[in-house]
Amino acid sequence: MTQFRYVSVVNLSCQSNIINFQNSQCTWRHLYIDSDQTNTLLFGGGDSMGLKLRIPNKHSIGTRRRKDFCPLQVVCMDYPRPELENTVNFLEAAYLSSSFHTSPRPSKPLEVVIAGAGLAGLSTAKYLADAGHKPILLEARDVLGGKVAAWKDEDGDWYETGLHIFFGAYPNVQNLFGELGINDRLQWKEHSMIFAMPSKPGEFSRFDFPEVLPAPLNGIWAILRNNEMLTWPEKIKFAIGLVPAMLGGQAYVEAQDGLTVKDWMRKQGIPDRVTDEVFIAMSKALNFINPDELSMQCILIALNRFLQEKNGSKMAFLDGNPPERLCMPIVDHIQSLGGQVQLNSRIQKIELNKDGTVKSFVLNNGNVIKGDAYVIATPVDILKLLLPGDWKEIPYFRRLDKLVGVPVINVHIWFDRKLKNTYDHLLFSRSPLLSVYADMSVTCKEYYNPNQSMLELVFAPAEEWVSRSDSEIIEATMKELAKLFPDEISEDQSKAKVLKYHVVKTPRSVYKTVPNCEPCRSLQRSPIEGLLLAGDYTKQKYLASMEGAVLSGKLCAQAIVKDYELLVAQGEQKLAEVSILS
Repeated sequence: MTQFRYVSVVNLSCQSNIINFQNSQCTWRHLYIDSDQTNTLLFGGGDSMGLKLRIPNKHSIGTRRRKDFCPLQVVCMDYPRPELENTVNFLEAAYLSSSFHTSPRPSKPLEVVIAGAGLAGLSTAKYLADAGHKPILLEARDVLGGKVAAWKDEDGDWYETGLHIFFGAYPNVQNLFGELGINDRLQWKEHSMIFAMPSKPGEFSRFDFPEVLPAPLNGIWAILRNNEMLTWPEKIKFAIGLVPAMLGGQAYVEAQDGLTVKDWMRKQGIPDRVTDEVFIAMSKALNFINPDELSMQCILIALNRFLQEKNGSKMAFLDGNPPERLCMPIVDHIQSLGGQVQLNSRIQKIELNKDGTVKSFVLNNGNVIKGDAYVIATPVDILKLLLPGDWKEIPYFRRLDKLVGVPVINVHIWFDRKLKNTYDHLLFSRSPLLSVYADMSVTCKEYYNPNQSMLELVFAPAEEWVSRSDSEIIEATMKELAKLFPDEISEDQSKAKVLKYHVVKTPRSVYKTVPNCEPCRSLQRSPIEGLLLAGDYTKQKYLASMEGAVLSGKLCAQAIVKDYELLVAQGEQKLAEVSILS
């Protein structure tokens, strides 16, 4: 059987013509190629992106090294895009996308004013444009993306709001990439989850999902094969504890919203060590908080997606900065269909009609923006600040009081050398202060550097740290990195030296998914005629995530399309009232 991989980045400095791969799942791969000394970027995944590398069966490759061969490490190896199109969730997402193209073309396109150009607002605008309407997308800042925003520093290096991973179990996100024709911008990694070992500094433990097994067997096999983090008795108790979730389905998952992860584990008779070894890391990765705070529903939703879909837990990195590589294609699409996107357009207040409906959005610069319908696609904390006093006691909005954004800090550190104790993958740090991290100089094409490493790390939980100085945060991060890289990093920088760093603080990120929050999540259609909400905190079946944001935008756009006749009639009525008064 022939295997295919995609070489993203190689550093050529040797003379040979033999390819040597240890095996299809090995992180360290080497290449032997005839070449002069040069650094070369090779992009895979599409004809326009460069060269595709065809690797014969691993058993047919000789691994003997000749004396005159110079090994070359493939530092950024892309795996082929997994088969996602045959899953129920992908097909459901594709059908929803197609509905906007097949809906009747409006005789009078609606002008829909949307506040917030994060993924929820961009998604809302994109699908409204697909349906023949005219979105007017307003972004308060000078950068696209919201929680996926990024900035370029004076050296031309990018630093981001967060470390963003695209899972196979993100069907609406995956459809969006395909609809925009940018599937080749996702760099798929091997199907593994890699955890640092605090008791063994510098070592990692892996959960490898075999490609030959279907879900959920591939996930079960990955868990059973790992004997470093859990003992067999712990695995068995954990498996027995999960049986109700597997048999009970979605109804059972939703019913666990009232329990924290730690409480649920204990209720199911699962040893605390399972929580300490695995679920502290998962909780911090999913919602930036610990298992004694996180609702178990959040974990079960993730496990359901990861275990029920063969490639659900397979991860991809974007090949560059999110504003340019993901957000701009959406903006280009919107504008090509007649929509508008305006940066530096912060809303000062929502002006109301006498009947309590929206009259206009008034911007900080004094501009007044009117439309046939209005969407607020900001984070929930900003929405609550914008709410007019007349709306605050309406139960629909009052329920949002419990949804509060969780603080998170994203740290970027550039080192003076290439760190060796890392992978071309996402890594779970299992540190008290750090959640996940990656060497972006290896995992991402645009950030590739053959001589230096740039670690991007999620600092969480961050509630006690978000008010502290950047230097304090970096000092604490270096202490943790000294444990992860004991041979390469020290607190006093006597080993690898810090060239520069960026700390990005988000005082209110995704909503804090504590128990009993699910009933507080609002539907996209509000009780105010012509006003809708979009955002990952609104009601949809996925987590507070990029997938949740994109799906919320689609559901918001769908509600507007369905309400088309009503919205047109309301607009005509308001025009008639204005003409009578004048």
